Formats: sequence, structure tokens, C-alpha cells
Amino acid sequence: MLPDEAFRPPPEPGPPPADWQESCFYVAHRPDRPGDVLALRITSHPGRGGFDCLQLGRVDGTLIFARFTRRYHGDPVTTAAGPASVRVLQPYRLARLRVAPQPGVPVGLDLTWSARTRPHLLPRGRLAVAGRLVWDQRHLFQSGWFDGSYTVAGVRRPVHRWWGQRDHSWGVRAHHRCPMWLWLAIQLPDGMLGVWCWEGPDGARQFCHGCWAPAGPRPPVPVTGFRHRLRWTGADGRPVGYGRDGAAVAGLAGRVEFTLAGGGRVGVVGSGTWHARYGRRGGGQHHLAVVTDDGRRGTAVYELTGCHHHRYFPVRRGDRRPG
Repeated sequence: MLPDEAFRPPPEPGPPPADWQESCFYVAHRPDRPGDVLALRITSHPGRGGFDCLQLGRVDGTLIFARFTRRYHGDPVTTAAGPASVRVLQPYRLARLRVAPQPGVPVGLDLTWSARTRPHLLPRGRLAVAGRLVWDQRHLFQSGWFDGSYTVAGVRRPVHRWWGQRDHSWGVRAHHRCPMWLWLAIQLPDGMLGVWCWEGPDGARQFCHGCWAPAGPRPPVPVTGFRHRLRWTGADGRPVGYGRDGAAVAGLAGRVEFTLAGGGRVGVVGSGTWHARYGRRGGGQHHLAVVTDDGRRGTAVYELTGCHHHRYFPVRRGDRRPG
């Protein structure tokens, strides 16, 4: 059964864990080619007593970033912080995203998200590293259309039928101690391929679930197998090592393969560049042009992050919480 769309307190009694959070994440991009990417993530942190909202993306080839915060002050449910807000108008069908243009706001937003597929709820996942809980969450994702506008330097730009993703997750996530997670939202003309994959430093699979969600009312088909062979690329498109902090990295490319319940298989090849970098947390998000083995073309968001992984983050970084 799907949960309702309202934000909720931690289920356990007593003080909430420091890393317990609930968040909604939206990312919008053009359906026809790589270009501007608009992302908004609003997160409730009961342990901190407030909301944190991140505005991320890429506009005219430049990465954008802003952070807005709000203390609860008796209201732990209204998903708003500073000039930013996310409001669910119809559960799993319609939501509105706003960031009011004002000083300190890199890009104003007024977007409506409408469902393109049915939602898919992942099973609960849990990961501990060296006896310390890193992750214990539920996660839901759903593809959608975005319509409205964004404002850059006082100039309004229309958004019409951009596609993209919205996620809703809740539970413990200590990002700074995560060895590696890979989250994919691949948008194709006939639906969305999505997966969330967690691995240990040696590549041992800890959690991997996802789906093929057809456009329209048909139910999603669960992913039963997943393989990834990605590589960091430099400004010239050639493979580069991540090193410690990814200083030489400009993009991400490679192949992923999905096995679906019922035996279907889908291979996807893609390449693209950053639209969000995570600094000391490692990695970030890329916007890719993709093509499937059967010739379907689309665009996608790949999030690859972590502090230590034999393939993607071979130089271990400390698990000290970033500031």
C-alpha cells in the first residue's frame, strides 16, 4: 500500500536520530536533448527541528546552487523554506513547485508537476558500515511532466511538457558515511526506468530495487537484476579517474542493464555532464542523453555519490560530517 503524501514524524518514540529525514526531490529537464536542468529538494530534519531546501541544477551551462532553511516553530508539516515551497495538490497526480525570484535566488521557479506514470514504492532498505547505521529508509519514485516557467536574471523562460522525476523518501540517511549509491531516472518516450542501488566499498551489493514504469495507467514492472559499467569523463570526453575529490571529472558515461520481472531485458548507453556536484560528499548528479539497445532515445538523471568504492571512489575520504 502506498503511504499518503503528508510528511510524518519518525515512527520510534523518543528523540529522533540525528540523520533521520524526510524529503521530496523534483528534477525537470527537456525531453528532446540535454540542456537546462532544474532541481528542488525540500527535507524535514526532526533532529534539527527544521526544514532544509536545496535548489540545484544547470542553466546556460552553469551550475546553480542555493540553500534555504526554516525552523519548525510549531509547524513541522508545511513543506516550505524561505522563498521555496512544494505543495501537493492531488496525491500522486499533481504538485506545485515555487521559488520566488528575489536576491539570493539563482533561478525563480513556478512549475507544476503532473504524473506521467504510476508511482513505485521500493521496499525498506538498511545498511550499516563498521557497526554504524548509515541508511534505513523507504523510497518512492514517479515520472512526471513539468509545465510553467523559470526566471533567470529577470527574464521568464517557459517550460512546456518537460519530463523528469519526483522522489519521496523517509528514514535514516547519513550521506557522509555512504560507501556508494547509484540512483537512475531514465526518461524514455514510452515510460521511465528507475533504480536505486547501494554497494559496499568492495562492490558487494547491499540493496538494489527499481522498476520499468510505462507511461499511463499500467502498473510498474519491478527490476529483478541490474548491472552498471559507468566511467567518469573529463572535459574532452575521455575516461578519467575520480581521485580524491573529482577535480578532473566533467561528466559520466557508460552502460547499464536492467532485468525485469517476467524476463525482459533493457540495456541503456548514455553520456552527459554535471548538473550538481556534492563536494566533500563525493560525486553528484549528471544529465545524460541515452539510447536503449532497441533504439529508443531519451534523457536521464544519474546520481552517483559516496565516500569509498573500488570503482568510482577508490581514494577513501574520511567520514567526518561535512559542514
